[in-house]
Amino acid sequence: MTTAAPFQSRACVAIPGPLPEGALRIVMICPPFLSHLRAFEAIGKELLARGHQVIFLAEPDAEISANHVVHALPPDDAPRSERGFIRNIRAGAQRTDRLCRFGLSILRALSPDLILGDQTEPAAGLLADAMRVPMLSVACALPFDPEPGIPLPFVGWSYDPSDEGLRRNDGGEMVTNWLMTPHRRVILSWAARWGLGRRDSFADCLSRLGTLAQTVPGFDFPRPVNGAGLTQVGPFRRDPPGLFPADIRPDPGRPLVYVSLGTLQGHRWRLLACIAQACRNLGAQVIVSHGNALDPATADRIGANWVRSFVPQRAVLARADLCVTHGGLNTTLECLAQGVPMLAIPLAHDQPGVAARIERCGVGLRLGRMSRRQSQIEAALSRLLSEPVYAANARRMAAATAQLPGAAGVVQRIERLVGASPRGKDAARAV
Repeated sequence: MTTAAPFQSRACVAIPGPLPEGALRIVMICPPFLSHLRAFEAIGKELLARGHQVIFLAEPDAEISANHVVHALPPDDAPRSERGFIRNIRAGAQRTDRLCRFGLSILRALSPDLILGDQTEPAAGLLADAMRVPMLSVACALPFDPEPGIPLPFVGWSYDPSDEGLRRNDGGEMVTNWLMTPHRRVILSWAARWGLGRRDSFADCLSRLGTLAQTVPGFDFPRPVNGAGLTQVGPFRRDPPGLFPADIRPDPGRPLVYVSLGTLQGHRWRLLACIAQACRNLGAQVIVSHGNALDPATADRIGANWVRSFVPQRAVLARADLCVTHGGLNTTLECLAQGVPMLAIPLAHDQPGVAARIERCGVGLRLGRMSRRQSQIEAALSRLLSEPVYAANARRMAAATAQLPGAAGVVQRIERLVGASPRGKDAARAV
């Protein structure tokens, strides 16, 4: 794929000229986080199988599969930020600003029929409205569509629709708005420049047509007021589980615990070592995956039975009795699909909110920031391994997950909304 300067494109496959009758041209916009990209790729795979055209609008270094067309933004010469909550907010605001600055001209050239926008990237909603193109929001993480009683996903608060709970949530939103000032300023600026009215939050940039979420009914908090616009289709990714590692041979007579803190938190070797020791004290075997975040010498200090940079997670979960997780939604959904109970130790982002839901629906326990001593981890693991109710609840969620369509349900929703015909496209543009 080639375009005129100043835009640079990375071609994975050639974009055909005129689309076949009934086919849609769909642009996907999401942040360059691997878990989000893989979720969008799963949707893209289903769309391609149905004859539609899929184009990612992304940063030039986004790790997107060679099976998808990528239209890249110009290179970003700004220095990379180190880890840190505030730095991550500023980096996200810069990404949104870049997408708005360069994206409108790119989208005009592509002339999409629909935009699929990640909820965590407000530029998708801004660009869609500036283009007057329909957009559907996609929740790869916990959906944050506004709902009374549900706190923001970045906190581990329980569901509470009482007056006291609503006041608590309002206070949390005030603090969050202050912390998100860099992003709010970017949203305000571009909304004003394009005449979209006052907007200053992620929620202001969500699709009015609805959100497609990969959560499972019964896992999220209740949404009795505004939940009609949220469609829960289950995990987008339904890849084969892969083969269990041949060099890992667990004793079938002892519990097997899988431990992963995700790719962004895998560097926390002291916490991993603490978890491994707690497992050993209970007579359990431990597999640790650190996401290539540790050098071999540091990885050896964890003291687990098996320590790997990566493992085929679905295959390992199919054999595991328990998973210790940071509460990332993708790992959590894979545990639910396999019927594996969890001990959630949330560390960042929406993980506290995921952990609260794990505990609420009875598929596991959670430990907060002040409850991560080895004795506390060991006590929680002992409960999960000895009390059958957690495994029973996890198996119930697995049965519910198996009935959901996943990415295929996203495609069905898109085709019903836009209509697989030229007249349907024109109607959708008027939404």
